[in-house]
Amino acid sequence: MNKKEISEIKKQLTVQKNTFTRIAGCYVSAEKEKITTFSQMFQRLEEEEMFKYFEIFRKTLSGTLGKNLINMDFPMESEEEDGTQAFLYRLAKSELEDEELLDAFYNKVIESYTTGENYLILLLYNNYDVPGKTTDEIEMLDASSSVFSYFQCAICPVDLSKPALSYAPAEQVFKNRERDWVVAMPEVGFMFPAFNDRAADIHHTLYYSKDSEDLHFDLTDKLLGCQAPLSAGLQKEAFQTVVEETLGRDCSFETVRNLHDSLQEIQQQAKDADSPDPVSLDKVTMRNLLEKSGASPEDMHTFDQSFEENAGEKGTLMLSNVCSSRKFEVHTPDVTVTVSPDRTDLVRTQIIDGRECLVIPISDDVQVNGITVKHLTPGADGQKGE
Repeated sequence: MNKKEISEIKKQLTVQKNTFTRIAGCYVSAEKEKITTFSQMFQRLEEEEMFKYFEIFRKTLSGTLGKNLINMDFPMESEEEDGTQAFLYRLAKSELEDEELLDAFYNKVIESYTTGENYLILLLYNNYDVPGKTTDEIEMLDASSSVFSYFQCAICPVDLSKPALSYAPAEQVFKNRERDWVVAMPEVGFMFPAFNDRAADIHHTLYYSKDSEDLHFDLTDKLLGCQAPLSAGLQKEAFQTVVEETLGRDCSFETVRNLHDSLQEIQQQAKDADSPDPVSLDKVTMRNLLEKSGASPEDMHTFDQSFEENAGEKGTLMLSNVCSSRKFEVHTPDVTVTVSPDRTDLVRTQIIDGRECLVIPISDDVQVNGITVKHLTPGADGQKGE
């Protein structure tokens, strides 16, 4: 799913567009015991309750695509009769009305989800009447192209509210507030099937993790049967390692800056094209980028092995995870220089008195610890410094 498709589904989570038919859930203790379960028609809820549930499920469609939101494909074996995808397909087909399937789903979550606190498993089912679109992407509200049937899952921590004083109007005093068990925003969630090309895709799911560095691999592996990609942080580490191992002693400031500029150019092209799809780097793309940045044919001899060891044979790295769109940074043990990502030309290297130095031209507007200074070097204004 791309940004536009995620946004389209997210917009359904409002009272105005509400076509959701059923909600179900299971409250689980930290000891992995079911405390209670429920299943009911969504339309019978009070409007305020609907708002709270919509807020929770909107969260599972929020974050950065490729970091918090991850498109996952089901392996072929998961679509066999006893496979994970086949089970989710049966659950979706039941429209959350089969109590045995719901109970089996809760058991699978409890078995695969690890946490040290109480949590709530929530499921929400919807039949979305997908409107047609004109060639210029304008929705035709009176012309439905298909019905997209799907469910969302959210797994939310349940915590005791913080102790506090509250006002008791009847007694006109402030008293210790009774602590309640409160449902927090979800840690993880997913949607099945995926909404690819604005239609149901039972071969994919959209997965959400609040913490982009903890994707809960047990859950993705056991419950979904999908192989999760490297986390955002690990993708960045893999990228850096591949560059360092490939370039070796030729890993110069100039080459790395050229690589940064090439990545920024790709990001800008995607932005200018208003592409809803995240930009990813596969092995071929990364090879071309390194060669364009100045890597020699000798350097590239180790590239294939390094990429496969760090990113996987068919691995891809999300551009947003490996290249900052906010800064270009040069770091030493004692000094860090941060530059606007599109002004890397301001930083250059130069040999001064036999030492390698970073040289940065100074403009008229310079501040030191928030204080505007007129010049940095005594005598730079033509007068002798004292």
